[in-house]
Amino acid sequence: MRTRLFLRTTEFLWQEGHTAHATYEEAEEETRKMLGVYKTFCEEVLAIPVIDGVKTENQKFAGADTTYCIEGLMKDGKSLQMGTSHNLGQNFAKAFDIKFQDQNGELKYAHQTSWGVSTRLIGAIIMTHNDEKGLKLPPKIAPIQIVVVPIYKQEEERQLVLNKCKELQNILKHDFRIKIDDRDQFSPGWKFNHWEIKGVPIRVNIGPRDVSNNVVEIVRRDTGEKLKNVPQNDIKQCLLKLSNEIQENLFRQAKDFLVKNTHLVTSEKEFLEKISNGGYLICYWEGTEKDEQALQQKTKANIRCIPFNLPVDQIEEEGYCIVCNKKTKQKVIFAKAY
Repeated sequence: MRTRLFLRTTEFLWQEGHTAHATYEEAEEETRKMLGVYKTFCEEVLAIPVIDGVKTENQKFAGADTTYCIEGLMKDGKSLQMGTSHNLGQNFAKAFDIKFQDQNGELKYAHQTSWGVSTRLIGAIIMTHNDEKGLKLPPKIAPIQIVVVPIYKQEEERQLVLNKCKELQNILKHDFRIKIDDRDQFSPGWKFNHWEIKGVPIRVNIGPRDVSNNVVEIVRRDTGEKLKNVPQNDIKQCLLKLSNEIQENLFRQAKDFLVKNTHLVTSEKEFLEKISNGGYLICYWEGTEKDEQALQQKTKANIRCIPFNLPVDQIEEEGYCIVCNKKTKQKVIFAKAY
């Protein structure tokens, strides 16, 4: 596979797990549990909404009984597989003679699972939370959650403002990853742009007048909103609340984008018309593996998963397959993907 910036380079890192179980049911429980762990992490920590579901026979991991996945929609309309969890059954155990001794003393083949995510999640963060100004990092993962920018003109103002910045840092350092940008060679405006590009969630500006009035100015990276004259006495609680609001807002923005770009299509003609625009297409499906492969060759899109839950409402329980026109309850999600 050729390298792709942020997603897969010549060297990349996996978080990967493997387990062995006495029964198929125990392996299935572990497989589904780990998929849930990944979904929770993506949504609650990375603020990226995902669709979870099962892969088709064409798309599942080679040798697995069942492959589950989580899929995220990037801002260019392409889907990104953000994690997988596989119930391997006894397939690899039989191939490599992996056995265990059960309670009756009998040797039996183990039921195995495999699950993982990789550093492509870094790419997902970048491609989900960004705008024309640069990154927007969720507070829970931002290396620097708050940057404090001192503002002064005269040398006598410098120490006054820096002392207040350090005082603020001491108040907040146990609850936030906080940095004071006290570099003299750069102007405040340059610093504003520098930290905006890097996606720092919260910027606190402090000037001589703010010190005198015992207030600060707070700027949100997610919305650009400026909160002026925030009392320093209430700064900790204010920033804790604001950090949670930013985390929730980034998830909400990404979820709104996903829903807006998810559409039900009820015929192959409609499918061919809409797939070029990107996003997720929900289709009723009773097609064969050959049908899936034919659509993929024609459109460069494939079935990302058979979803557990649809990201949009008001979808009828039954419909007609877009390929063979058979009545079915099964729905799949097509998309172009990385």
